[in-house]
Amino acid sequence: MSKHLFSEFPSVSAKAWKQKIQVDLKGADYNETLVWTAPDGIDVKPFYHPDQAPEPLPIPVPGHWKICESVYAQDAAIANKIAKNALDKGAESLAFTISTEEIQPHILLEGIPLERCPVYLELNFHSKDYLDRLHQYLAGKDHQIYLLIDSIGKLARTGNWYFNLNQDHEILEAILKSDYSFQSIISVNLGLYQNAGATIPQQLAYTLAHLNEYFNYFSQPPSRTLKGKIVLKTATGPNYFFEIAKLRALRLLYSSLAREYGLREDCHILAQPSKRNKTLYDYNVNMLRTTTESMSAVLGGADSVCNLPYDAIFHKSNAFGNRIARNQLLILKHESYFEKAANPAEGSYYIEELTRSLAQSALDIFKSIEKGGGFLKQLKNGIIQKKIAQSADREQALFDEQSLVLIGTNKFLNPEDQMHQEIEIYPFLKKRHRKTLLPPILERRLSEQLEEERLKEEQTREEA
Repeated sequence: MSKHLFSEFPSVSAKAWKQKIQVDLKGADYNETLVWTAPDGIDVKPFYHPDQAPEPLPIPVPGHWKICESVYAQDAAIANKIAKNALDKGAESLAFTISTEEIQPHILLEGIPLERCPVYLELNFHSKDYLDRLHQYLAGKDHQIYLLIDSIGKLARTGNWYFNLNQDHEILEAILKSDYSFQSIISVNLGLYQNAGATIPQQLAYTLAHLNEYFNYFSQPPSRTLKGKIVLKTATGPNYFFEIAKLRALRLLYSSLAREYGLREDCHILAQPSKRNKTLYDYNVNMLRTTTESMSAVLGGADSVCNLPYDAIFHKSNAFGNRIARNQLLILKHESYFEKAANPAEGSYYIEELTRSLAQSALDIFKSIEKGGGFLKQLKNGIIQKKIAQSADREQALFDEQSLVLIGTNKFLNPEDQMHQEIEIYPFLKKRHRKTLLPPILERRLSEQLEEERLKEEQTREEA
């Protein structure tokens, strides 16, 4: 086949395309008719053309991605058994959430091939002593252990520090000064902002401001404390191309910020589908949602993707749900060939433009946060929480009026669905009356109110 297959066809400029479109519109306004504004505040054009495209963005992305399995470690031996079974079934990395300091590292990690299997450890407590024990166990072993420590994220999510600001920072500083060989220590979970209803520019901006608090406090000089990569744990939503661009913009913004502090400019991204659009009714649709959201994560350049089981919001962790979630990623990787291209989104005029627009919008928000005293100050004053709540309310209104559709939940409902006997864990926002230093950022699914009403109707019919 000739390399000049299309040379006989004249190229068409962006100007010519637009003129043709305007003729076909027969007098209708081009911008009003074809340019639409996404809920994230980004204008989307009807076409993108190389005439208008600058050079591709210099975004470093990994050459491959890992299939990750999430394991809640409440019992070290049981968690270890679940993890090894997941590896046998195709998982390539593990993400442990460690509930208490009673979880023994040597039991939890026994038999796991640490030299080739990245392991993410997220602790529900703040303890240097525990990490000393972990470090002693790993002595002399080749491993890829990533710590996900985020005391500021704990404050944002719960309204309280582990102990208090000074003690939390003293513990973290002691951890950073130690001679640990972990791949990472500090992490930021921007999934919190996504699951609470923040727009994509807000998610990126709050992550940047969140990181800046750590960088500003601990990086003097950078060689003394901040070692290894920073892990950014993100949640991908349903807006397919925007989520691809979000991960690319995240790397771009991180690189820019790290450069200012003289830190290494590459980060590590652990991605998981969002919970915000997952539903209790017609729950099998959740598999479709998590599939496209995982695809966005892969194409956006995540290092590891940890899928969300279709029944995660109402069932306890179970072998069947975990197997389906893992198999979704195995199909993407080995049957859909999503591991074959190192940077598949590069060169797409649309995604490149989205990446620039999201990054610029996020940068503007970040600058306003810094002018307002920084992330911690705005969090303490409730400004961050208020901005997220406003965005969440706008999205909720779109869902309530069915402009934002979740099939089987607010449109095309199956009246025969019965769910009250299926619920093993509470699927709604838990309201606890406790004293907090500041209002926490609340993660809430879009369909919760509607689902609560349907559950009450089920119970009323059953009682009648």
